[in-house]
Amino acid sequence: MPFEGAQPLKYSGVVAGAGLIATTTQYRFVKFSADKTVILCAATTDIPCGVLQQPVAATGDPVEVVYGGQTMLQADATITYGQALSTSADGQAQAAVAGQYVVGLAVDVAGATTAGTLITAVVDCAAPTVV
Repeated sequence: MPFEGAQPLKYSGVVAGAGLIATTTQYRFVKFSADKTVILCAATTDIPCGVLQQPVAATGDPVEVVYGGQTMLQADATITYGQALSTSADGQAQAAVAGQYVVGLAVDVAGATTAGTLITAVVDCAAPTVV
């Protein structure tokens, strides 16, 4: 992933909760859990804390999560350049709609997007806003 300017902001000391082992979890939105880990977002009303950069070997392993700056994201459906983003019910990025937390902006979308297509986005999960 090419970067121009500052590197993305990442959490330090965050550990993986359940469900972050599969390779399909890479570049999806995650949220903080009650047991002080991060897990995949599982509802469109979840508040994402960042984007998982790669899956882990086991629950409890340190995990790399970008909460601010440029990152890759898995699209859930059609996303266009410049569109405000939020989480889908499975942690993928979707176009933000009323009642959801806006945590990103699509900055590079190559062609048509479908579920699982990688896009580039700028995220700000430290200060989400509701549409």
